[in-house]
Amino acid sequence: MAASSQSTSNKKFLLLGSGIVLAIAVYTGGWFYAASALRETVLKTISPAGGKEITGECVDMDFRGYPFRIGLFCSKVNVDDSTNGISASFGSLRSAAQVYAPNHIVMELDSPAEIRTAHGLSINAAWENLQSSLIAKLKGVDRTSTVIDGLKATAVSSVSGQTINFNAGHTEIHLRQNNADLDAAISMTDSATVIEGWPQVLPRLSTNLDVTLVGKAGMIDGSDESGLYGATGELRQAVADIGEGRTMTLTGPFSFDESGYLSGKFKLEVQQLGEWGNSAKEVFPQLAPTIDSATKLLRALAGGSQRVSVDLVVDRGRATVSGFIPLGNIPPI
Repeated sequence: MAASSQSTSNKKFLLLGSGIVLAIAVYTGGWFYAASALRETVLKTISPAGGKEITGECVDMDFRGYPFRIGLFCSKVNVDDSTNGISASFGSLRSAAQVYAPNHIVMELDSPAEIRTAHGLSINAAWENLQSSLIAKLKGVDRTSTVIDGLKATAVSSVSGQTINFNAGHTEIHLRQNNADLDAAISMTDSATVIEGWPQVLPRLSTNLDVTLVGKAGMIDGSDESGLYGATGELRQAVADIGEGRTMTLTGPFSFDESGYLSGKFKLEVQQLGEWGNSAKEVFPQLAPTIDSATKLLRALAGGSQRVSVDLVVDRGRATVSGFIPLGNIPPI
């Protein structure tokens, strides 16, 4: 009787041990499957065209975090766009997802960044902190958010010899798929652009942009390879604020043709028109007469008010006020 009882206990213990080993094996297999999915999502993020026109490299790729987190680490990230002649390199990348939510990925990317184009433009950038998160779905990426603190960038053109310095205290970029459309919201606070050889007298600037691109949801993950060419959209709001009530707001529908030229019918609203004119004359003193004429004209259209609202019409890059006062030409993208 005692021998039979001991044999039964041994079988139960063996079954329990086998169950635990099987559960660990299944969990481990699931962890590595999820890690592989994380790898594919991250690589698709840095190489959105699926390795055709754009290739991405995660140097010294390493998985960490087992058993409760899934982490992918790279010592360096390289991206090459052979079609457009653009190459870029970045610092180390750290990405992670919780086992219970493998489709929600958070990432940190270190500076410096170096971007070079076949047209002679080189950009060097550094930042204090860059964090990003994305929510993946069965096919592609549903939404992303990126926050950058302490951004400093320098762009140099080997063709013109011009150097432009840009910095921003805080930058946020939010993208999401809205059915077939793409919603984008971008904001920058405490930013400044300095063009070498030009006076820098404008105060630091804060901007925000809220826009929808019709039928362009695939741009978030690279499945839409046409980009902005042939795109239409709605600019819900673009605001430039230099403080003390001096703001410019632009809204309205727009489109890009297959050659990259912009067309649109916008509403431009300017607060504190006179102060904007004074600031512009300090930056471009050689254009003071033209700026004065434009300011007087806009003020006349507004009945002498410092708050001006006019129609801004762009026809294949040719910008005019109300369709008849020329402002200049906007080059294609």
